[in-house]
Amino acid sequence: MNHMGVFASNILKYVSCAVSVGMMAVCAVLPFEAHADTYSDLVAAQNSHASSVQREQALREQLKGVQSDLLEQVVELDKLTNTQIPVAQEKADVANDAAAQTQSEADAAADRLDAARKDEQDLKEKIAQTGADYDDSHAAVASMARESLHGSNAADTMAVATGAKSTKEFVSAMQTRDALARTEANAAAADANDLNVSMNRGERLKAIEQRIAKLKSDADTKAAAALSAASEAQDVRDSLDALRVQGENRRAELEGKQDQLQSDAAKQAVQTVLLQSKIDDANRQYAQQQADAAGSANPGQSVPQPAKPGNSASSGNMTPHQPSNPVQPSQPSQPSQPSPPSVPSTTGQGTHNGDYGNMYPAGQCTWYAYNRRAEMGIGTPSYLHNGGEWYLTAPAYGLRVDHNPQVGAAISFLPGQDGADGSYGHVAVVEAVYGDGTFLISEMNWGGPFLMHSRVLVNRGQYWFVH
Repeated sequence: MNHMGVFASNILKYVSCAVSVGMMAVCAVLPFEAHADTYSDLVAAQNSHASSVQREQALREQLKGVQSDLLEQVVELDKLTNTQIPVAQEKADVANDAAAQTQSEADAAADRLDAARKDEQDLKEKIAQTGADYDDSHAAVASMARESLHGSNAADTMAVATGAKSTKEFVSAMQTRDALARTEANAAAADANDLNVSMNRGERLKAIEQRIAKLKSDADTKAAAALSAASEAQDVRDSLDALRVQGENRRAELEGKQDQLQSDAAKQAVQTVLLQSKIDDANRQYAQQQADAAGSANPGQSVPQPAKPGNSASSGNMTPHQPSNPVQPSQPSQPSQPSPPSVPSTTGQGTHNGDYGNMYPAGQCTWYAYNRRAEMGIGTPSYLHNGGEWYLTAPAYGLRVDHNPQVGAAISFLPGQDGADGSYGHVAVVEAVYGDGTFLISEMNWGGPFLMHSRVLVNRGQYWFVH
């Protein structure tokens, strides 16, 4: 399985902070050039710029003693990953939304034009049958008036005359009928106006033709705007992809120079920067996979399997922190006794006891932790339940559980611990352990399903590690 295969779906726009003594704050910020429409936006942009400067200063402090060319490569990759790419991604999101909105308006204008053209065609067919001078309004009024009087005037007059007992009664009855006729006629005329049939058909045809000309002009304008917006959005996406390619190249160069680092602080800084770059690369891959799955004609398709690195993709916005990890769905029956390992672990960690494949919900922290440990050659039981329960259920399968971080270990967060869900807890994987008591983790569903994230934490014996 490819190392980046299990990473998440949307580009990492922000990385939350975890600061310790001598540690770099793992934070992504927006640059100062962010457009400010209001005073509050301006203040936010200024604060972001200041945070970016502080971030770079902290990184340079950690890299003291490193050769200048290597130091600048690390700083440049950090800027690409945590500042330039998130800003470019935000611009791409805005451009994509604008293009979609403009296209929607163009489609609506085209629909209105089509409807008007259909009205024109229908009216032309009626004119061919009855002539251009036919007055729909008068015809409607006459018809409704006749219906309201239930017959011809002659028949009504005879009915009134034969039913009247005196001339006075006859006149009164006829006046009442006239009033009724006028009332019904007025109502019919109002309805006719509402239906826009107050003009004869020739006049209406001219009005529709004028409306069509206006609608066509409007539709053409909106269609041109949609094409322009789509082109601008593509340019922004191309710029974003170029930044990512640049980041991939710099990451590859930097990975080959890690042996030049001497101090633990420098090694830690570079590992963190490299991991964040990999996370960004993996998030965009998942975004592309999900977009491809959504656009496929295969209903009910499961979450796509991880793709190989190198595929370009765009991504959506990161949602606020939601480290939820729902209770697992119904599970197949398990053997009463875990089976012995079929393949010994090469890392001194993990077990094949109870490992029947990844049975955790796709996109959740548990799903990621299983996959990531598998990439590291570490077996994990398939039914350890929610992330906050792993440290409790793991010993039954023969896994070692303690308070000592180790690369590849799963860290089982208690419910509510360090932002973990208050009911289900959370689980992550240790990526690096440093000499100052800190360690680096990677995790999924920090902000939404498939969304990948990293943090640096301080070990004071408060965490449970599943080995």
